[in-house]
Amino acid sequence: MLENLVHYFNHIPSLHRTLILAGGISFFWLLEGIIPLFRFRYNKWRHALVNIFFTLTTVVVNFLFAVLIVKTSDWATAHHFGILYLATMPLWLTLLLGLLLLDLIGAYWIHYIEHKVKWMWKFHVVHHADTHVDTTTANRHHPGESVFRAVFTLLAVFVCGAPVWLVMVYQSMSALLSQFNHANIRFPRRLNRFLNWVIVSPDMHKVHHHYVRPQTDSNYGNIFSIWDHLFGTYNNTAVDGLHYGLDVLDEKRDEELSYQMGLPFNQKIKTDY
Repeated sequence: MLENLVHYFNHIPSLHRTLILAGGISFFWLLEGIIPLFRFRYNKWRHALVNIFFTLTTVVVNFLFAVLIVKTSDWATAHHFGILYLATMPLWLTLLLGLLLLDLIGAYWIHYIEHKVKWMWKFHVVHHADTHVDTTTANRHHPGESVFRAVFTLLAVFVCGAPVWLVMVYQSMSALLSQFNHANIRFPRRLNRFLNWVIVSPDMHKVHHHYVRPQTDSNYGNIFSIWDHLFGTYNNTAVDGLHYGLDVLDEKRDEELSYQMGLPFNQKIKTDY
């Protein structure tokens, strides 16, 4: 079975990758209408258009980095370079360890750094500016932030020595889990608490989108919750009273594209909040 998975992701067509991205958004978009966490009073389509624009810029940046990532992966595989080659291990362990390491470097670390480095934070605020967090928020990243994340994905592939199939599995899981944990869906609290021991649940990530600290500086994970538990950044605040956005931004302009694109260069935006 795992061999079939490896074969598929070694040769996954671009169409299938597109369908994973679009299919995930469509599924969680529909689910939000059935079991919403919050009943927002907003134009869902207008809100989605801004986030879809940023999704498209993210796709463009990732496409530009794709060649470098694949070449790095091929080089590491050919030279048996990276953490995954330090010991011989079964395929299932390669898959699990590889996903954990790619998630740590390519998602958790860069996310944590963006919150601590002021000039990087000003790019990341575009993601936090959304006052109606839903599944379309998952890829709401300023193009500059998309570059940061692509560079760390490249670094993760290099350090791990991840083969191409593993990179494709990781990117597919990353897209789907990000759409899942941003989705405006209500899960039973017990189920959320159970999921939080393994993966980042919707309630867990919603805390990260609260508009003030310390909640904003917590729950950085994307796929696995283990890193937040391990590094002490896990926060289990109840989601009922959450207020999305950031108190240093004009919340009335979260759907104004020109304002959002200019946020990293806006001298009036405070980096300490």
